[in-house]
Amino acid sequence: MRTPFIAGNWKMHTKLDEAINLTEGIKNGLKGLEGKPARPDDVGRSGREVALCPPYVYLSAVQEALKGSPIRVGAQNGYFQPQGAFTGEVSFEMLKDIGCAYVIIGHSERRQIFKEDNDIINKKIKAALAAGLKPIFCVGELLEERQDNTTERVIRQQVEAGLDEIAPDNFQNIIVAYEPVWAIGTGKNATSEQAQEVHLFIRKLLAHLSSEVIAKEIRIIYGGSVKPDNIELLAVQEDIDGALVGGASLTAESFIKIVNGVKKG
Repeated sequence: MRTPFIAGNWKMHTKLDEAINLTEGIKNGLKGLEGKPARPDDVGRSGREVALCPPYVYLSAVQEALKGSPIRVGAQNGYFQPQGAFTGEVSFEMLKDIGCAYVIIGHSERRQIFKEDNDIINKKIKAALAAGLKPIFCVGELLEERQDNTTERVIRQQVEAGLDEIAPDNFQNIIVAYEPVWAIGTGKNATSEQAQEVHLFIRKLLAHLSSEVIAKEIRIIYGGSVKPDNIELLAVQEDIDGALVGGASLTAESFIKIVNGVKKG
């Protein structure tokens, strides 16, 4: 059984006091995440993994605020070189050094706004793995690609290029996030059936690149306007193993509801 994974991607939001308050609110609201449930309705909902991905400058503060909690910290990006004259960049070794467990790589905003291509993303995944971080590897199609019925072709290109020359034994250290670009920050979201269809396609593709045994263990999560009112329909799908949450992770109440809506595990 794959352990469900839910990550909050705060993007370029919060100031220091807001980040700490949000972290403490989420931490207190998810005290039943491991061990004895905090409330009776939490019974059977343990066994999930949760991560918060704040802006770089608040990673240490969020890490400190999470002491005593099973919630982990992830970064939103990183650079593939371990060190050097790369003004403004942060290496994966640095992220690991301050306590990060995860890092988001290949998010559509990095692809679209900052023009990161599949080659750069592949280098970042390799470097993150080498540093001991678990990449949250994002893939997804544009609206016009969905309308042109080229979703599978786009996803195949992104997955194959992103995982190029990575040993299949390492695939289980990668979390794949399917995020249809047309559903990110738009209020629109893929139906649970549409999401499941692409997740199943990704799992079959991963099986082709590795083996069915390995592919069955890889977590594939959904992102794209995930909210408390749609998470349960998404989470019950066979190949959806959690969520990468954007705007709804910026309030403790909504993020807690999303985590509690993922009942598998």
